[in-house]
Amino acid sequence: MLLTDFDYDLPEELIAQTPCEKRDHSRLMVLDRHDGAVQHEYFFDVKKYLRPGDTLVFNNTRVIPARLIGHRDETGGKVEVFLLRRTEGNKWEVLVKPGKKAKIGDVIKFGAELTCRILEHTDFGGRVVEFFYDGIWEEILDRLGQTPLPPYIHEKLADKERYQTVYAKENGSAAAPTAGLHFTKKLMGEIKDMGVNLEFITLHVGLGTFRPVNEENIEDHVMHTEYFHIDKDTAERINAARKLGGRIIAVGTTSIRTLESSASADGILPAKSGETGIFIYPGYKFKIVDGIITNFHLPKSTLIMLISAFAGREFTLRAYNVAVQKRYRFFSFGDAMLCL
Repeated sequence: MLLTDFDYDLPEELIAQTPCEKRDHSRLMVLDRHDGAVQHEYFFDVKKYLRPGDTLVFNNTRVIPARLIGHRDETGGKVEVFLLRRTEGNKWEVLVKPGKKAKIGDVIKFGAELTCRILEHTDFGGRVVEFFYDGIWEEILDRLGQTPLPPYIHEKLADKERYQTVYAKENGSAAAPTAGLHFTKKLMGEIKDMGVNLEFITLHVGLGTFRPVNEENIEDHVMHTEYFHIDKDTAERINAARKLGGRIIAVGTTSIRTLESSASADGILPAKSGETGIFIYPGYKFKIVDGIITNFHLPKSTLIMLISAFAGREFTLRAYNVAVQKRYRFFSFGDAMLCL
């Protein structure tokens, strides 16, 4: 299967630069993958397509201020260090710009209270660094770090909490699980009152989610792994709901990847923590996910491949072309899609 099979034309002006004024007032495209129907709603209408006994599964990760701007200790040259994930202690996998000058042993300073030393290269072109500081890491990072908005967003974010979901809890992501940005606490309460179960799992979004595909044959692409966690009580409730015939509807591609990488062949979900590098593309047989809430994704990305695996490639691309024609807003701050 070729990379060009997942391409589509997107006018640049449809890339959303700012979030919708009200989270749940973004538009919602509803796809029925069984009969090919496409409907157009607003996100608060999502309740119309849910029923008692369904389970919505959210990723409760929280974006950290992952972009640090520092200077080389020896030359004073400017350096950007982008945190991907903690490996152990104060050691992190990071991306460094400019990367060619990032040598093992180099020391980078981020003001008087924080420095790091480059320890080794990684197999994806990044680095492993160790940080040195006095004080509380989270407080220092909050003071010195910047919220890492995607490169296609050029507008400054007035309220940094708009790049967090309202249920964000577990610190660790380099990017937001953007499908969840459409939910308000009020909407979630109304959905719960309908008899729909709300469950929370964790995947810390890193390079695996947004790393571009460079291989023309997509099967040659290797995903970078990301940390996930599903606790025992959550797994038991999801299994019980599924046994009673309820649909498991994943909010976002990170929730899909967590569920599908953990579930057994017969769709039983265990309590589990670890790293997942699952790459889902057409031909994949879903084990546990019955529905998806997602945003509109970049051409040729692993995310549009995942949605194509669920809804079918031709149907997905046809829906994307309709979204372009109807002037939907795309990507992180854009509109949403529900596929059942």
